[in-house]
Amino acid sequence: MLENPRSARVRSIASLAKKNIRQETGYFLLEGPQAVREALSYRPELLTELFGTPTAIERYPEIVKLAEAAGHEFEFVTEQVLTALADTVTPQGFVAVCRQFPTALKDIFAGEPTLLVILNEVRDPGNAGTIIRAADSAGADGVILAGRSVDLFNPKVVRSTTGSLFHIPVAVDATLEDVRGRVNEAGLTLLAADIKGDSLLAAREDGTLARPTAWLFGNEARGLNDADLAMADRALTVPIYGTAESMNLATAASVCLYESAFSQRAGGAVEA
Repeated sequence: MLENPRSARVRSIASLAKKNIRQETGYFLLEGPQAVREALSYRPELLTELFGTPTAIERYPEIVKLAEAAGHEFEFVTEQVLTALADTVTPQGFVAVCRQFPTALKDIFAGEPTLLVILNEVRDPGNAGTIIRAADSAGADGVILAGRSVDLFNPKVVRSTTGSLFHIPVAVDATLEDVRGRVNEAGLTLLAADIKGDSLLAAREDGTLARPTAWLFGNEARGLNDADLAMADRALTVPIYGTAESMNLATAASVCLYESAFSQRAGGAVEA
């Protein structure tokens, strides 16, 4: 059992919370039973170290069985060590070390996608992770982090995906210009979410949302600039019926993605 929260090994693992260490090593941290369960279920080959408190391991025998089936073993740690390893203040019994696994941009477009998500300059890790989770839920084929968007393997991004990181391909470090070219080649309609755009309801009614689509979402504070918007085939906005000044990016993105998912499934995705 690991008992010393100040040991060199514990400090080394905990340092993966820092971006520069993740970039140097190619590893990142997973925290909590949900993330560890999904990694073991979908990408067990990426896991290199698994840690759990005796209480957590007793509480989640199914996670231990998944690890054993994949040829992994949990190393016991004290609550103090777990706290030192984790990025959160109140970790939930499990921490794991995982290899980073971004998807190549060309592979995102290789399978004739019908629904993609492009995040351009999205900086908030909670928003990015929640949108990845929403994309997974809506049946999207992939997510692309473009421009200076947040690091995909930031601990808060990983936590916010609640395991969807292991379900849906995500490409990173893309330029919006390159993505626009690939969207064109794939025959997708590029829809930009922007407050100055047409109503989402109009796009539902005229059939736009039933087409194979790539949704473009911009920075939380600045949105999309004029050059970004010029790349899109159409800009759309989510109507606000109450008195809220604006809508959270992840919430708006979830609405847009589900509108596309509903429309595509209602009549089948039609050609642009």
